[in-house]
Amino acid sequence: MKIGFMQGRLFRSENKKFVQYFPSKTWKKEINLGKKNAFHLMEWTANLENIKKNPVYNLKLANKAKKIIKNCNLKVNSLTCDFFMQKPFFKFSNKDKYINLLKKIIDIGQFMGIKYFILPLVDNSSIKNLNHENILINELLKISRSFDHKSMILFETDYPPRNVLKFIKKFNGKFGINYDTGNSASLNYDFNDEIKYFEYVKNIHIKDRLINGPTVRLGKGNWNYRKFFSLIKNRYNGNLILQTARSKNENELEEILINRNFVKNFL
Repeated sequence: MKIGFMQGRLFRSENKKFVQYFPSKTWKKEINLGKKNAFHLMEWTANLENIKKNPVYNLKLANKAKKIIKNCNLKVNSLTCDFFMQKPFFKFSNKDKYINLLKKIIDIGQFMGIKYFILPLVDNSSIKNLNHENILINELLKISRSFDHKSMILFETDYPPRNVLKFIKKFNGKFGINYDTGNSASLNYDFNDEIKYFEYVKNIHIKDRLINGPTVRLGKGNWNYRKFFSLIKNRYNGNLILQTARSKNENELEEILINRNFVKNFL
């Protein structure tokens, strides 16, 4: 398993309304800072507010980003699509506008070498009824026809564990699960139920949360990491992306390194 970080977590957020926000002013510096601190893996992120400044929306910038990533020996093989949480197409009558945005970002993301496109189905984009689910499934299956052979859409969902397996089986092999330890900690889900769908898990977000509460430093919340890593040891060998709580004193790099060391103790 390889430990990486979520883009934007090595510097203060450029927009205080968002814990996670694409760093339009510092994305190049952050890649270099990651390299200096022995990171070889990062997950890209995209939100609506500054989407035109994001390389996954702009092919010219994507060319530049691809070169910088290569020169820093950094792998970026996943993208968390926060814009999807802001505007989930299955909840809008003018859904084509947001479907086209997703398609464009997937196309440019594939050019950049991104393999996993993570769609959050939580909070504002949580599925609330069967109609929402059917629209989502039908449209995404159409989009997946244009994927290259390596690409996949991964879902981060708040479905109860018993429903996750039923949901993912409605798709083909171009879809999987992004498992989020913080979401499960907050919802107090049982490992023994969740482990049943782990064959579909292709990426893991690492964070800790209180039950029905905020994100906290790893080891300070409701997550039992010792049990978690012992259960997935023979089931998962993919990426672990640090999406941990931000620093209370705005020393973001120090906070990420503390959390990385915490995870290393279990590997």
